[in-house]
Amino acid sequence: MKTIYVLNGPNLNLLGVRDPATYGAQTLADVEAACQKLAESLGLDLVFRQSNHEGELIDWLHEAGKAVAEDQSLGVVLNAGAYTHTSVALADAISGAFVPTIEVHISNVHAREAFRHHSYLSPVAAGVIVGLGTYGYEAGIRALAQLQEA
Repeated sequence: MKTIYVLNGPNLNLLGVRDPATYGAQTLADVEAACQKLAESLGLDLVFRQSNHEGELIDWLHEAGKAVAEDQSLGVVLNAGAYTHTSVALADAISGAFVPTIEVHISNVHAREAFRHHSYLSPVAAGVIVGLGTYGYEAGIRALAQLQEA
């Protein structure tokens, strides 16, 4: 059975508490449960993680890239939070590890502050999902499964 990695960056541990008008009322545990249910229905294993530390996210991307190379994973659904707009290192990890990645944002970043309009990750991502709320995670999992079939 292949694995899908769902990786979450800084402050996503505060889902359900932090600005519910922007990010919704669901907690990260709620998102994980929905992702787990979907992964199981697709016959996939799920690795779901969150870190406020850039280096840890990079290590996990490397791990996922190795799993893809060994035909054990389909790739990563990544909500890098604010690191999206600041981290060349995460972009380098995605491209260097050759890991198919779907970039996900709960809010529509293009309808927010100007600094959120730029992503270092989008040019190296297989796809980008913005503004669908936490359903974007499920859409990302489905997208990775669909890319595998193509």
